[in-house]
Amino acid sequence: MDRDMPLTGIDLIPASLLIDTQDPLDVLHAMSDYRIRTVTQVLENIAFRAEIGCDTVVLSDFSKLLAIPLRDGCDLMDVIGRRLRALAAE
Repeated sequence: MDRDMPLTGIDLIPASLLIDTQDPLDVLHAMSDYRIRTVTQVLENIAFRAEIGCDTVVLSDFSKLLAIPLRDGCDLMDVIGRRLRALAAE
Protein backbone atom coordinates (compact mmCIF):
# COMPACT_ATOMS: atom_id res chain seq x y z
CA MET A 1 0.00 0.00 0.00
CA ASP A 2 1.34 3.42 -0.96
CA ARG A 3 1.99 5.81 1.91
CA ASP A 4 -0.33 8.48 0.52
CA MET A 5 -3.73 7.29 -0.67
CA PRO A 6 -6.12 9.73 -2.37
CA LEU A 7 -9.65 9.90 -1.05
CA THR A 8 -12.26 8.09 -3.14
CA GLY A 9 -14.14 10.32 -5.54
CA ILE A 10 -11.24 12.66 -6.19
CA ASP A 11 -10.30 12.13 -9.80
CA LEU A 12 -7.69 14.87 -10.11
CA ILE A 13 -4.05 14.03 -10.69
CA PRO A 14 -2.23 14.81 -8.53
CA ALA A 15 -4.80 14.46 -5.76
CA SER A 16 -4.49 17.05 -3.00
CA LEU A 17 -6.59 15.28 -0.34
CA LEU A 18 -4.68 12.25 0.84
CA ILE A 19 -4.71 9.73 3.67
CA ASP A 20 -1.31 9.02 5.21
CA THR A 21 -1.65 5.24 5.42
CA GLN A 22 1.22 5.08 7.92
CA ASP A 23 -0.42 7.32 10.51
CA PRO A 24 -1.00 5.58 13.86
CA LEU A 25 -4.10 3.36 13.84
CA ASP A 26 -5.73 5.35 16.63
CA VAL A 27 -5.41 8.56 14.61
CA LEU A 28 -6.90 6.93 11.52
CA HIS A 29 -9.72 5.53 13.65
CA ALA A 30 -10.44 8.88 15.29
CA MET A 31 -10.68 10.61 11.91
CA SER A 32 -12.96 7.89 10.54
CA ASP A 33 -15.10 7.93 13.67
CA TYR A 34 -15.52 11.71 13.52
CA ARG A 35 -16.68 11.69 9.90
CA ILE A 36 -19.08 8.77 10.24
CA ARG A 37 -20.58 10.05 13.51
CA THR A 38 -21.08 13.52 12.01
CA VAL A 39 -23.12 12.07 9.14
CA THR A 40 -25.03 9.84 11.56
CA GLN A 41 -25.91 12.79 13.79
CA VAL A 42 -27.22 14.87 10.88
CA LEU A 43 -29.29 11.97 9.54
CA GLU A 44 -30.73 11.27 12.99
CA ASN A 45 -31.68 14.93 13.38
CA ILE A 46 -33.51 14.81 10.05
CA ALA A 47 -35.19 11.49 10.82
CA PHE A 48 -36.66 12.71 14.10
CA ARG A 49 -38.02 16.02 12.84
CA ALA A 50 -41.78 16.26 12.79
CA GLU A 51 -41.90 18.12 9.49
CA ILE A 52 -39.45 18.29 6.65
CA GLY A 53 -40.46 20.58 3.85
CA CYS A 54 -37.96 19.97 1.06
CA ASP A 55 -38.13 19.29 -2.60
CA THR A 56 -36.34 16.51 -4.45
CA VAL A 57 -33.50 18.76 -5.65
CA VAL A 58 -32.67 19.87 -2.10
CA LEU A 59 -32.72 16.30 -0.82
CA SER A 60 -30.52 15.18 -3.70
CA ASP A 61 -27.97 17.92 -3.00
CA PHE A 62 -28.12 17.18 0.73
CA SER A 63 -27.49 13.48 0.19
CA LYS A 64 -24.48 14.26 -2.01
CA LEU A 65 -23.13 16.55 0.70
CA LEU A 66 -23.45 13.84 3.36
CA ALA A 67 -21.87 11.23 1.10
CA ILE A 68 -18.52 13.06 1.13
CA PRO A 69 -17.60 12.65 4.84
CA LEU A 70 -19.19 9.20 4.88
CA ARG A 71 -17.01 8.10 1.95
CA ASP A 72 -13.94 9.64 3.64
CA GLY A 73 -14.71 7.68 6.81
CA CYS A 74 -15.04 4.47 4.82
CA ASP A 75 -11.72 5.15 3.07
CA LEU A 76 -10.06 5.56 6.47
CA MET A 77 -11.66 2.34 7.73
CA ASP A 78 -10.34 0.59 4.61
CA VAL A 79 -6.79 1.67 5.47
CA ILE A 80 -7.26 0.48 9.07
CA GLY A 81 -8.52 -2.89 7.83
CA ARG A 82 -5.58 -3.35 5.47
CA ARG A 83 -3.11 -2.44 8.21
CA LEU A 84 -4.72 -4.83 10.71
CA ARG A 85 -4.76 -7.68 8.16
CA ALA A 86 -1.07 -7.06 7.44
CA LEU A 87 -0.30 -7.16 11.17
CA ALA A 88 -2.23 -10.43 11.57
CA ALA A 89 -0.32 -11.99 8.66
CA GLU A 90 3.08 -11.29 10.26
